[in-house]
Amino acid sequence: MDKNRIEGAAREAKGSVKEAIGKLTGNKTTEAEGKAEKTEGKVQGTVGKAADAARDALKK
Repeated sequence: MDKNRIEGAAREAKGSVKEAIGKLTGNKTTEAEGKAEKTEGKVQGTVGKAADAARDALKK
């Protein structure tokens, strides 16, 4: 499993928590930061999946 997939999942989870805290406290800045971090995590995870797929294709 690619390192980017693991880091992306962690960043996505952290962003979700931050977004929820922002919603609960009414802090729009924290909520927006959480959404952005969650999106960054999704992108990083996608990059990791692509790297895994490329590596698997080369092994065949």
